[in-house]
Amino acid sequence: MSLGAALYTGVSGLNAMGQELSVIGNNIANVNTVGYKGSTMNFGDILSQTLTGLSGTSQVGRGVDVNGVTPVFSQGTFQTTSSSLDLAIDGDGFFMVKNNGATEYTRAGNFQLDQSGNITTPTGAVLQGYLADATGTVSGQIANLKVLATQSAALATSNGTVVVNLNAADTLPSAAWVSPPVGSTTAPASNTYNYSTSDTVYDSLGTAHQVSVYFEKTAPGWTAHYVYQDPPIAPATVGVYHEAGTQALTFQPNGTLATGASSAALAFPWTNGSTAGSITFNLTGTTQYGSDYAITSIGQNGYASGTMSNLTIDDKGVVTGTFTNGQTRTLAQVCLAKFEAPTELSKLGDNMYAQSSSSGQPIVGDPQTSGLGRTLSNTLEMSNVDLATEFTNLISAQRGFEANTKIITTTDQMLNELISIKQ
Repeated sequence: MSLGAALYTGVSGLNAMGQELSVIGNNIANVNTVGYKGSTMNFGDILSQTLTGLSGTSQVGRGVDVNGVTPVFSQGTFQTTSSSLDLAIDGDGFFMVKNNGATEYTRAGNFQLDQSGNITTPTGAVLQGYLADATGTVSGQIANLKVLATQSAALATSNGTVVVNLNAADTLPSAAWVSPPVGSTTAPASNTYNYSTSDTVYDSLGTAHQVSVYFEKTAPGWTAHYVYQDPPIAPATVGVYHEAGTQALTFQPNGTLATGASSAALAFPWTNGSTAGSITFNLTGTTQYGSDYAITSIGQNGYASGTMSNLTIDDKGVVTGTFTNGQTRTLAQVCLAKFEAPTELSKLGDNMYAQSSSSGQPIVGDPQTSGLGRTLSNTLEMSNVDLATEFTNLISAQRGFEANTKIITTTDQMLNELISIKQ
């Protein structure tokens, strides 16, 4: 008789349902784990007994077996965060990290900076990508992404822009213009010019200097006088005034500029040890209309040195630093990897996966290339576990377990009946 076989068939069902409960429990336990991918249990029947003496093929199953546990790499939901280092992948791919020299892969993008400036996971694995040089050019070699102690070097001013309207009704100043005498700490007298405006320029060390443009009405048109102070004004000192040069301006009858759109390169021999400055001023757009003096725009292309104040990461994984001097620069680019068979990756714990012989080789590239997804900053991909589905599976596994216990208890009763025959 096959009562013993029926007993062990029920036992196989209990074992299978128990393992399914473990998988379901693990999914539910990780419902709030960043980047977690749920798993499903795959079952197969055991066929190992063929009945003889019957016509045709007569086979009896011997229970159920677990064929495997398969990860489900569907997209998880996104959660917005306040950290620019929180990253999510919208689409295929994994973040690459180095953990004690070994390359590992993860969908969890809750990154942070360590004391050395490396972008790391909470467990210390370092995010991988392409670094950029001082000019912001990204290299093609994968390395640890490190952004600490990055500075933006100063840029000496080489070009200035001044666009104004000079009142056509103005008369000549009451006194002739006098270039500041050597060693003068007094600004030009107000009766020697009609208007003035000033802007800050920078030397090669990033030190700020004030340059003023004095507009003097002359018989044929106007003269722009460029006066600067050196050393620069400090809280306890007053700089000495110097005239760097002049620029003659003439206008068309319709008020537009006829000559003098660009000055010669003016020399600024700074005395603070920086490289001597050479600045060209552009007055294109300056007008002479019969209306009040007005400044349309004023600017220059230099800036002081700066330290990094903020990081941003775009959808192509480009890491950009914003500096205190208002400049931005590309610092690095995050790379992604994908596999032909991601379900065959080996789980390592801590949201990490490792390449296996069945997963295939990683395809590494920039986000949004080679079928890789895009990176989302200030965003985390949450677990893809659906609690409604898991609870339904839980009920199903529980009922399956109960049903298999009935097989065992029923078989036991039948065996008792068999034993009682001899009585």
